[in-house]
Order: sequence, then C-alpha cells, then structure tokens
Amino acid sequence: MTEVVIAGIGQTEVGEHWELGLRDLAIHAIQAAVKDSGGLRPQSLFVGNMLAPNLSNQAHLGVLLADYAGLLGIEAVTIEAAGASGGAALRQGYLAVASGLVDVALVVGVEKFTDKIGADVDSALATTSDADFEAVQGMTLAAQAALLMKRYMHDYVVPAHGFAGFALTAHANGAGNPCAMYRKAIKPETYAKAEMVSDPLNMFDMAPNADGAAALVLTRRDLLPSNYSHPLVKVSGSASTVDTLALHDRKDMLAFDTAQVSADKARQQAGVTVDDIDLFEYHDVFSIYAALQLEAAGFAMKGQAWKLAEDGGISLKGKIPCATMGGMKARGFPGGAAGVYQAVEAAIQLRGQAETNQVPNAKTALIQSLGGPASTAVSHILQGLD
Repeated sequence: MTEVVIAGIGQTEVGEHWELGLRDLAIHAIQAAVKDSGGLRPQSLFVGNMLAPNLSNQAHLGVLLADYAGLLGIEAVTIEAAGASGGAALRQGYLAVASGLVDVALVVGVEKFTDKIGADVDSALATTSDADFEAVQGMTLAAQAALLMKRYMHDYVVPAHGFAGFALTAHANGAGNPCAMYRKAIKPETYAKAEMVSDPLNMFDMAPNADGAAALVLTRRDLLPSNYSHPLVKVSGSASTVDTLALHDRKDMLAFDTAQVSADKARQQAGVTVDDIDLFEYHDVFSIYAALQLEAAGFAMKGQAWKLAEDGGISLKGKIPCATMGGMKARGFPGGAAGVYQAVEAAIQLRGQAETNQVPNAKTALIQSLGGPASTAVSHILQGLD
C-alpha cells in the first residue's frame, strides 16, 4: 500500500467556546492544517463527529464544512463511532490515500458541547450506549465507568486513591499544552479531596466535555511541496475493531478486547512491537479506561496498570509516556474530535516540537480512540521519518 504521511496539522484550543459555532471551530483547524501542509488542496474530506445532530441540530457535516472551507466539488462525508469518531475518520482518510485512489485527504474532528447544557448533554451522550438495555435504565457513562472502577478495585485490591497517578500525570502534562483546557498541575492531596461523582469515580477521574476541532492533511511523500520543512511523520499502522455495545454482554467486563486486538493489528502492520512504542496516547475519558487500555495494549499486566501510573511509569520520562499533552483529562474531551487531537499531539511529539512536553527521542507513537467502554477501538501507529 502507498506510504501515507501527515503533511499538515491544525487545532483549536479546547474549552467552552460559547462565542463560536461548530463550523467556525472546524474552519480554524482546517485552515491551520492546510497552511501547515504548504497549501495542499484536499480531494476528500472525512469529518469525525459524535453528537452534532443531538447538540447542534446539525447533520450532513461533510457538506457543511466542505462548503465553508471553499472545497465544493470534493468528496465529503461524516464518520460517527461515538468517542472513537475522530480515530475512525483518520482511518478512513488513511485508507483513502493508502489505496492510491486519493492523493490528498483532509481529516477533521469537531464537537460543540456547549450548544446544550445539563441534562440535554447527558441525554445526547446516552445515545452512544445501548438505548434499550442501558440508557433507558438511567445508566450514564460515568455511572458505568464507576461500576467498572469499583469492580477493578475489588478484584485487584486497589487502595482508595490508587487511580490518582492517571490524573496527576495528565494535569502535569496539560500545563505545557497551550491548547489544553486545564493548564495547571494538581497535587495528590487535591485528588484525594476531590468531590465524588459516582463512587469511586471522583471529578479528577473523568474528562471534562469540551468544544474543539483538530485537523490533519494526509498525502504521499512525493506530493509534498518542494519547500516543505517539517520533519516527516507517517501513519504506518491502522486498525479498527468492535465489541458488544452493551457492557453486560461481555464475558469479562475488565478486559478491553477491542483495544488489544486493534493495537496488535496496527503494530503488526507497522512491523513494531510493544517495546518499540515510545509514547501512548490513550483514551482517558475515565481513569479506569486508561488502566484497562494500558493492560490491553500490553504495557502492564492485568490488574497492574494503576501501579504503573502510581510509580511514574506513564510520565514523560517513564516506561511508557502517556497523555503527553494532557490527554482527555487535562486537554479536555472534545467528543468526535478527540481522536484527531491525539494524532495532532503525537505528530507534534514525533516532529520534536512538543517543547517542555517533549518525550526524549520519540520515534514511534501508538494512539487509540474508544467508542464507549471499548465497544469500538481504533488504533494507529505513527512514526517519525528521517
């Protein structure tokens, strides 16, 4: 298959953008990515979005954004896979270029949570779970994560504040990300005193819903402008898998099988092993998800990921740096844009442009987006090129 490189990246700050609409956020990221690519003109547009029909009363985003970006006449579609929508859009862009049918693909993830508030947001998020057997019973995503976390803590004898390492790492890294929603490190005692959301899940164990947009321009190396100056980053592995939608239908609720399978497939495609991965951008929308992904992806034994986080193993200079620009927890969770932010942040690391957040000698990154509790898992391997 054709080698696919990331020619351009763009992102907005993540936060509460009350003054901006969905299309405004997206166009900022698109224009930044196209400029960063040296002005390449996309032939296809793949939009990752999770909840625009529910929260913004807007579907058909492919057409909307192509029109607004001055790209009429190109192919443009919206990709939805709950929280993995951005990762799924990246995969479609990758496949389009890798197949040789598209020379330049534009991938954009965008979400506007602040178009609605309160119960309306919870109701929208509930549509990503099983409507007949979970949502109708009043099971929220946070409550579901809390049940998983409680079971994990029981099975593996995790102390009350055993998950603190995930939040502490994310916020420490978010302090160095100019696009993060939260840019201040927190102390262990801050985590310990945090308000409980759904026992044992406290406010630092879950990512804040936020507005944001991120974009990528994908192409072949031979199509890059002659004056292209950025260090090259390629997408060397891509895989997507699904599990049951309802969590109760699984044999082992503490095994994120899709995270394991998609990570294994992406690594196999790229020809790398777990030991070759220099950083892991996981989908830490809840701390328990981060732990289960670390175990599924092979970075920790089952029931031991919380110890890896507690001992500093996921810090920028740890065994496997994670959430290197703050992750979902400190950067914020912009829904369908989250997976594209992961790719932008990993590309920044592999370009050597992460400044105070730079992972030393970063050459290979694994990024993984989840839809629900790993009902969908999309994994990509990104590598820096000489």
